[in-house]
Amino acid sequence: MTTPLQNVDPKESRSTDPEQAELVALDGQPSAPASSADQSSHPPGMARRLVKSLLWGSLFVGTAAVSAAVGAVISLTVPLPDFMGGNTNRAASFGDLWQAGFRYQVTRPVNILVMGIDEVPDAQPNSDAVFAGRTDTLLLVRVDAESGTLNVMSIPRDTRVQIPGFGMDKINQANVLGGPELVAQTVGYNLGNIQIDRYVRINTSAFREMVDLVGGIEVNVPTRMEYTDRTQGLYIDLYPGWQTLNGDQAEQFARYRKDSGDIGRVQRQQMLLKALRERLTNPAVLPKLPQALRVVERYVDTNLTLEEMLAIANFGLEMESDQLQMVMLPGRFSTPAEFNASYWLPNWEASATVMQNFFQAEGVSIYADNSQGNYVADLSIAVQNASGQPDQAASVANYLRENGFSNVYIIDDLSTTMARTEVVAQRGDVESARTVESLLGVGLALSESTGDLDSDITIRVGQDWVEQATQTLETEPQE
Repeated sequence: MTTPLQNVDPKESRSTDPEQAELVALDGQPSAPASSADQSSHPPGMARRLVKSLLWGSLFVGTAAVSAAVGAVISLTVPLPDFMGGNTNRAASFGDLWQAGFRYQVTRPVNILVMGIDEVPDAQPNSDAVFAGRTDTLLLVRVDAESGTLNVMSIPRDTRVQIPGFGMDKINQANVLGGPELVAQTVGYNLGNIQIDRYVRINTSAFREMVDLVGGIEVNVPTRMEYTDRTQGLYIDLYPGWQTLNGDQAEQFARYRKDSGDIGRVQRQQMLLKALRERLTNPAVLPKLPQALRVVERYVDTNLTLEEMLAIANFGLEMESDQLQMVMLPGRFSTPAEFNASYWLPNWEASATVMQNFFQAEGVSIYADNSQGNYVADLSIAVQNASGQPDQAASVANYLRENGFSNVYIIDDLSTTMARTEVVAQRGDVESARTVESLLGVGLALSESTGDLDSDITIRVGQDWVEQATQTLETEPQE
């Protein structure tokens, strides 16, 4: 049995504990470290594989500080263990990783908490106090080697939960009150007694620096964003449209809260995640790895061992983009009549379904009544026109109603045009999204929480729907 997170000393996070090592297995015997001469001529395709490893490491760390902190990148910053021989105090090189690191494999499903930590005023650099702030972002990540999937659930920072020993509060307070151990206990207690195996904490300063390091990321800003909060030192000034955001602008985009508050932030963070994923596929990023490592060293705290990081990096090398599934903890905003403070109130029944489908939680939430079945035709479906042609949302909505879907509604057009229709599983019901995709005959089912908040599924109608409809009309027999 793997050592529970609450029994792991964060200060010994990079040890080679025999129990912790149960998460990984060595595929064959490790080779000796590559010589300096060998490192100048890597195997064919190595650069591409390392870029992809960096990519998945970045995805794994999450949207608050997508900093390539997990996987090969972190492993480059820590001393080599004894099994690799030679000087164990030197940092691993690309050649070392190729020779030995990528031989490790994830041997069982692993649940990891990824926390983006607010900056702590007056905290000394490289001290534990840097990671003692509130969680600005909280992600529950499942690395599942059996299915080959990486499942990520965003837990809004304002989620109202029971914090063991402290009562009801926003989940972002748990790290302040008891560090990663209490965050893990809180998530486990409220979400089906799920076991948390490891944690990663990232100071949010890493996000700005990493975005600047890769030359910015391309994002479609949906609306004018202008906001000032002098108490937080927050100044947001962005104009709508596609543009390349630098680190400061990307943080502005992520932290803007005037549209949908905390939940709008979660959605934009997922948009940034996709944008950074695309940016990291550029081979031009590879020469900047040494600088990335210095950022990681300053801003990352984890109890993953070196072997586990390498195993996760290896897992990422085999993944395709459709094996990444993202969802947000289902729920709703509180009203002023309910609480003086603003909360995200979880829908425990829907959360139980997400936990079972994405994280194989043995139990359901302590609050959940999960006895009611879900039927695809009863799902709430939002339809949004992104085709650039008028009336296409109405066309899709009518088509769905004709095929038995009764809870269909139209939302405002997307400000940009999309070539391909997207069927977004807003609450993680990927199978139903695929059913709708199959019915439409076009598009791609996605598991992410970037759709309409009130929907189970959001359809963004692309140009492929228009083309299909045109072809259908052309092939119909003339009367």
